[in-house]
Order: sequence, then structure tokens, then C-alpha cells
Amino acid sequence: MPLKLKIKRRLLARSDRVKSIELHPTLPWMLVSLYSGRVYIWNIESKQIVKTLEVCDLPVRTARFVSRKNWIITGSDDTYVRVFNYNTLEHVIQFAAHLDYIRSIAVHPTNSLILTTADDGIIKLWDWEKKWVCSQIFRGHTYLIMQVLFNPKDNNQFATASLDRSVKVWQLGSPVPNFSLKHERDVNCLDYHPGGDKPYIVTGEDGGTVRIWDYQTKSCVQTLQVHSKDVNAVVFHPSLPIILSGSTDGTVRIIHSNTYRLENSLNYGLERVWAIGCHQGSNNIAIGFDEGSMIIRLGQEEPAISMDSSGKIIWAKHSEIQQANIKAMADQEIKDGERLSLAVKDMGSCEIYPQTISHSPNGRFVALCGDGEYIIYTAMALRNKSYGTAQEFVWSQDSSIFAVREDSTTIKVWKNFKEHKIFKPSFGAEGMYGGHLLGVRSSNSLAFYDWDSAKLIRRVEISPKNVVWSDNGCLVCIAKEDSLYVLQYNASAVEKANEVSDDGIEEALEVVKELSETVRTGLWVGDCFIYTNSISRLNYYVGGEIVTIAHLDREMYILGYIPKDNRLYLSDRELSIVSYSVLVSELEYQTAVMRQDFDTADKILPIVPKEQRTRLAMFLDKQGFRTQALAVTTDSDHKFDLAIQLGDLKTAYSIAKQQDSVEKWKLLSELAMKRSEFGLFQECLHRSQDFGGLLLLATSAGIGNVMTKLAQEAADSGQNNVAFLAQFMLGRLEECLEILIRTKRLPEAAFFARSYMPSQISRVVELEETDSF
Repeated sequence: MPLKLKIKRRLLARSDRVKSIELHPTLPWMLVSLYSGRVYIWNIESKQIVKTLEVCDLPVRTARFVSRKNWIITGSDDTYVRVFNYNTLEHVIQFAAHLDYIRSIAVHPTNSLILTTADDGIIKLWDWEKKWVCSQIFRGHTYLIMQVLFNPKDNNQFATASLDRSVKVWQLGSPVPNFSLKHERDVNCLDYHPGGDKPYIVTGEDGGTVRIWDYQTKSCVQTLQVHSKDVNAVVFHPSLPIILSGSTDGTVRIIHSNTYRLENSLNYGLERVWAIGCHQGSNNIAIGFDEGSMIIRLGQEEPAISMDSSGKIIWAKHSEIQQANIKAMADQEIKDGERLSLAVKDMGSCEIYPQTISHSPNGRFVALCGDGEYIIYTAMALRNKSYGTAQEFVWSQDSSIFAVREDSTTIKVWKNFKEHKIFKPSFGAEGMYGGHLLGVRSSNSLAFYDWDSAKLIRRVEISPKNVVWSDNGCLVCIAKEDSLYVLQYNASAVEKANEVSDDGIEEALEVVKELSETVRTGLWVGDCFIYTNSISRLNYYVGGEIVTIAHLDREMYILGYIPKDNRLYLSDRELSIVSYSVLVSELEYQTAVMRQDFDTADKILPIVPKEQRTRLAMFLDKQGFRTQALAVTTDSDHKFDLAIQLGDLKTAYSIAKQQDSVEKWKLLSELAMKRSEFGLFQECLHRSQDFGGLLLLATSAGIGNVMTKLAQEAADSGQNNVAFLAQFMLGRLEECLEILIRTKRLPEAAFFARSYMPSQISRVVELEETDSF
């Protein structure tokens, strides 16, 4: 069967003729050098130019990233090599490197070395740690050298392609080539096979021929006449089993690197193809044309990997199947986010190139799907159980039932490995999802069907990226490109429905929540949905709230959750497995709360660590269950706030007395006043030194002893206005006058004496005269 890879265009950038193209190894950047003399860096995600370099007025035929130095190195027709810092755009250095047009630059993977080739037929080695001295010159070609490339498996070896109809393989330190691979026509390009199992070089030559060579035996393994005109670019894909070639005929050919069968031909109408770029860890392919550049994605970013509920992991590297077991690390300490050192077991090769791998819900079987076929194996020994034609494969929640999408018109449901139902959706089926119901996606809608009867349950106007059902079948997450819907499934409404419309049973699904999140992968644990998003965060959603578990340093894909370990397991594209602690007791408690099953929640609470209980209390608070939150929280500030909200004066008083915080006494005084607890109100006012409030209380209630105490405390605290009013209300005129004199408010003291104490007028006037001098 042919290798069926989904091809999606991600970016189209119109420009002058592109001469070289490269993808940054870690950033979402595409480096493009143009015939016009400019160099651009495009951001693949934002589809914007982020950096522009005006290198020279002549063609820049090659440009390369040096990510460890934050550099771009360019070679152009003015014979100069130039180095730029791509963060600051600082011009680091430039020097004349050759006597003719510079065609190609290769950067050593680890050392401070670069190789340059030019139309002068010479290869030069430069060392930037030695102030860009030319360390060595290699001679042997008799005409233009079009490309140079280091061997990824032996960094001391490199190869060159030349218009003298040869490819030469060289060794650093030796001025002459190790050997030559003779061609029938001019050779324009080459690439090394990235894998250790095949010592191959692929070359492209004039006339449209692509050749694969074994550089150990120095023999031509395969000759492919795949283009009608000159081949300008060839690459082995670093992770997919394909060769890509680009030609003057305007096409990019995709060739299976194992069978050498032509899998696909792409023509985007941008005239001649000049360059192709890709790198390890990404399915993005960069292509340079006469009229611009383009990024396409081959296949899917998510790796072909699956984990069952016990921790057994199966993945595919090309067609090789490997297995690892989390149980083997039971005695080891696992730290959050650190790569797990798993013992890997080779399980043999698969007859297809798997694009998806999925365990059955009970873990007994594992299904591999790719190349238009599916194969079901026993999970333990990888024995073939069933196979057939399929573009997609999904399991039901019942491990004895699965479905395959043969094409856009036919879906087959199998039960106990026997064909159970065949149905043809009334629309073109573009995707399929397993779980409690069988989901079928069209270009603009999603339809759910019953597994047993194939009856339409509900159609919604959403075209999702993913659909994930909870284990009990009550909740389903529908993830779109930029949003997430959580829906509740009403099984009883489906059972009672007498009529089914064209859109199914309206009451079958009810929207619980809509979130603005881009979900990559996810799973349900009870009523909690754990997921990774587009900004590399590991979150979980429960009860309308989103909690962040961790910030990830790269794109990760959720494999599964093992409750007894309290750990969530994830993988990246390189099949590195990491783990994060997620307490099952916490998730189970939140699930019980969402179901308002507080009896179960109370039984779970004792096993939740005390340091996590405040977070649970905050969750209860947000759900409106403040009484339960008050009983659960261990944080005194949170407990005080809850007690105030619930009107629990006793608890609030106990915490306020314990902490003796002015703010808490003020909050408690407001609650005590509302509850007409005037004794507590008075104590709170005293403890918070709310003299204004005490004055109001004393005057309103006519409490003399409170007024007396207030007058003294206010004076001691410098609250002279309150002290004056308190003394005045008590009729203590002498004390009032003394307060005015003590605070140097002599004019007011004179008026006060004139009005209430005429005998003191002369004393006050004398003090005022003395003070004025």
C-alpha cells in the first residue's frame, strides 16, 4: 500500500527567487536567502517576517543558522562570507572567501568550523574560534561545486556535489578526496541518510535523475527518473521514510526511502524549485521557488505512541516497533519533568508505516494504522490478530468493538473481530473519533452515532481537531483549532426519544462550558479534563475552573494517567517520556464535588495531603460550597474570609484573636454590627483602634464608660479630634481646652475659652502672645 501522508500548507511567502532555505532547530523560524541580495527570517506560526537583512546587491546563494552562536552565515556572488547576529542584527564579520560565486556553506554540528564552496572549484575550511582563519583547502573538483554537507554520522567526513559530474567524499585533515561517485550528468545537490542503518547518499543531477548511493560499497543502489528537468534539491527526511526532490520542472516529488516508490507529486505553481529544508523533530518542510517560499506539513506532529492503563508503552520508529514499561521504574525516584530512563525492548518490524498507535481500553490489544491499512496485534507478544483496509481506526469504550474509515463514504464497525455494521454517512467523512459514541467529522460538522445500531444520536455544527470522552460516558470534550467545548451526554433523553431529526436528538448533548483554549492532547480522569495547550502548559479543567499543573519547555503529548502512581505521563516528538505528579485523591474529590456527592468527597478527604487541602477549599469556594470549604481549608486567612462570608462570628473571632490583625478586626466589626452583636462590635472597634466607630457607638448608645475609655485611648494614640469630641460629650471642658492648648491650636482655644470658660481667656491670650514671640 502507498504511504499516505497528510499534506497541509502552513505558510506561503511571496518574494524574489529563493536560492537557499533552512528551518531553525528550536525556534519556529524559516531562513530564506534571495537572488535579490536580501535575507529574511519568517515566523512560521505568526506568518510574519521577523528579521530582514540587506546583505548585498548580488544574489545570496546560501545562508545558514548557527543556533549555538545566534548567528546567520551568508555566502553571496560578491565572494564574501558574512556573519550576522540574528537577535541584534549586528554585523559580526565579513571576509572575502573565494575568487568566484559562493554556492554552499556547511556548519559543523559541534566544532567551530564551517565549509564553503564556490564556482572556483575549491572547498575551504574556516574556524571562527581562530578569528576565521582558513584552516584547510581541499582541491579535486574540476568545475563548479554546488553543495557541501557534513556526514551526520561521522562529523569528520563531508561530501560535495559538482558540475564536473561527480560527488566526492572527503575527510577533515586530508587535502584529497577519499573517493568519487561518478554520475552521467552534472550533479546539483546531495544529502546524507540520517539513520545509522543505511550508509546512503542521495544525489540530484541534470535531466531529472535522483540516485541513491551506498558510500561504503561506493555503489549506486537505485536510479530514479522522477523529474522531467534538472534536480536542484534533494533531502532525506530525518524522521519520515521519504526522500524529497525539487526540480526546475516546478514539482516536488515525495519518494518512499525504503521501496523507492513515487508517493506523491506536488506542484504549487511557483515556477522552479531551488531549495528544500527540514530538520529533526518536525514534520515541517520548507521549499524555495522562483516566486517565493512555502512551508508544508507532512503527516502529523503527534508521534505514533500509546500507553495502556498499566504503564506499558508501545511506539513506532519508522516501521520498527518498540516497547517500554513504566513499572520497571517503580523503585526509582521520579522527578517532575525529567526524562525517564526506560529500558526499551525491540518488538520487531511492522508491515506498514504506522501513523497512529492505540491500545484497546482493556490494554489487551494494540492497533496500528497507516499506509491505508490497519493491523491489530496482541499487546504482550505483538501477534497479529486482525488486519484490513483503513484510513483511520478508533476503539469504542468496549474493547470488543472498533471502527474503521475505509474512505470518505464508508465506515465499518467490527464486534469481536467480525464485521458488525457498515454505514455510509450522508456527508463526506474526513475524520473519525472513538469513545462512548462513534464520532464522524465532515468539513463543517461532527456527527455522533450509536456503536451498536449506527443510529445518528446528534449532529453539531463544529469541525473539531479532537474529541475525548470521559470514562463513564457522561462528559465529552470537543476541541477546535482555538476553542474547547465541554458537553454533557444525556443517555436517558436518548432512550426516551421517539423521533430523530436530521440533526439527531437535540437533548442528547448539552453545552457545559466553552473555553478559549487550543488543546493539543487531553484525557479525562473522572470529571477532570487534563490537557496540553498551544502555549506548552499542562492544565486541567474541572467545574469551570482551569488549574495549571506545569509549564512545559517543549511541545508534549499526553500518554495516560496511572492513578496508583499519582502520575501523568507525556511524550515529545523524539519519544522522550516525562512524568508529572497529579494526585488522584485531589481529582477524585473534585469529581465527587462536581457530582454533589459530598458523602464520597468526605471519605476521600482524609487521604488528601494537608498541603493540598487549601487548593481544594478554594475550588469548593468557587463552586459555591463555602460551608464545605470552611471545613476543608487549612489556611487561616482563607478560613477567616469564608467565616466572614458565611457569617460565622465564632470562627472569625477565634482567628482574629489568634492573629490580632487590625484588618481582620475591622472586617469582623462590620459583620458584628450587621448582626447587632454590640458587645463584639465594641471589642472589635477597640482592638482595631477604630476611634471614629467607637465614638459613633458611644454617642448612639449613650455608654459613658466607653466614652471615657475612648477619650483616653484616642489622646494616647494622637487622635486629638476624637479625644476632644469625647471629652466634650462628657462635659469635661477643662480637658477639651487642654487638648487644644497641647496641640498648639491656640486660636481655637481662645474661642473655646470665650464661649465656655471665660475665666481662662487671659491665660490663653497670654500663651498665644508668648507663642507668637
